[in-house]
Amino acid sequence: MSLTIKPHLHHQNHRMHKPKSTNSRDWTQIYTVYGMEQWQTLLFLVFQATIFSIMSVLFLLYFRPICQFLDTFFLFTATSSTGGGSAARFAAGFIGCVTALSAVCLFFAAGNFFYSSVGLRYEMAQRIVSCVNDWSNVKVALDIGCGRGILLNAVATQLKKTGSSGRVVGLDRSKGTTLSTLRTANVEGVGEYVTCREGDVRSLPFGDNYFDVVVSATFVHTVGKEYGHRTVEAAAERMRVLGEMVRVLKPGGVGVVWDLVHVPEYVRRLQELKMEDIMVSERVTAFMVSSHIVSFRKPDQHILGLLGPGEVRLDWRCTSS
Repeated sequence: MSLTIKPHLHHQNHRMHKPKSTNSRDWTQIYTVYGMEQWQTLLFLVFQATIFSIMSVLFLLYFRPICQFLDTFFLFTATSSTGGGSAARFAAGFIGCVTALSAVCLFFAAGNFFYSSVGLRYEMAQRIVSCVNDWSNVKVALDIGCGRGILLNAVATQLKKTGSSGRVVGLDRSKGTTLSTLRTANVEGVGEYVTCREGDVRSLPFGDNYFDVVVSATFVHTVGKEYGHRTVEAAAERMRVLGEMVRVLKPGGVGVVWDLVHVPEYVRRLQELKMEDIMVSERVTAFMVSSHIVSFRKPDQHILGLLGPGEVRLDWRCTSS
């Protein structure tokens, strides 16, 4: 079986056009069902923004005493007995502006983080499933790094809508997360289409050519982070995950990845693995950085060539040096 990618998308040197949303949903409903991952980060951003806001207000209310303190502390030349020197006023004003600007930036970052974790993640899940042309032919799908299940349940919903007898498997590194994901699937009414399991994404616990569709959302970039995101070792770990995705994908199957920052290296690796119909979406800001959706299709015929008697086939695994 060979699946196709929707025809309104263009190849990698062009852009995906954003499809019109046909499954809009209020963010409060999404948050009620799924909550938010990494909520500690959001609390940290809000806390820091609040601290800087208080500091900027204090600088505004107590500007003259602060100028006098700076004039005394830094031994600036005072030109006014009540307002402090011009240098002190400049320093106080500059610090006040920096703290106010920092507060605005931190509040914006907190808002973007919350939106990216809830509303945008749901929207991008709909865009990811829209990349597959016909879900009725999908028997088994895989969501790598399923988290709390927004993308996983979007896939299951598509299977349910098309009357498919297929199932989607969610893979995550944490057993506690998979249990939570199963609960959200039941809440969404797609529990019978969903299976979750714990596993290592760098060595997927599935056989070759097993899945019709493999998807992932903002996960691959986290693999190898213990080495540092921009190190050679971390890049090798991410490439290993891509190799595993391709390995478990059936010939003719479709892979779709939404991720942050490292998308160009994903495209290069997919080209090296001889994937077809590689497509890249327009830039979407998520978690304060750039993100893209990459979709591809595994060739129906993956014969590399002949070396002596017999045929030699591509090895989809990503080997480490």
